[in-house]
Amino acid sequence: MTKADIIESVYDKVGFSKKDSAELVEMVFDTVKETLERGDKVKIVGFGIFQPRYKRSRPGRNPQSGQPIEITARRVVVFVPSTGLKADLNDGFVPEGEISAEDLDDNPNAALDEDDDDE
Repeated sequence: MTKADIIESVYDKVGFSKKDSAELVEMVFDTVKETLERGDKVKIVGFGIFQPRYKRSRPGRNPQSGQPIEITARRVVVFVPSTGLKADLNDGFVPEGEISAEDLDDNPNAALDEDDDDE
C-alpha cells in the first residue's frame, strides 16, 4: 500500500475531497515524523508503537570486497505492533502444510488424511 492508496482510502471512506484527504494524510505523516525526530515515541492504540532507537557504530564488512568497514552510529525507527494488531494478523492464519481448526471441524479425519500423503 502506498501513500496514494491511503489518500484514496481516506477519500472513499470519509468523503473529503481528494485535496483535503491528501492534506490530512500529509499532516498525520508530518506529525509522526516530527515526533520521531524529536526522539519521542508515537503510540497508536490498537495499532502499535513507533519509537526511535540509537544504534552505536560497529564493525562491518563490505559484501563485495570483504574489506572491514566501520558502520556509523545512527538512529533508526522501530515498530512494535500492538497485541490487538498481532491477534488480528494471526486470526485464522494457518502456516502452509498445517491443519486449521476449520479443517478439523469439516473433516475430523483431516489429521489422519495428511499423514496418509507421506506413504
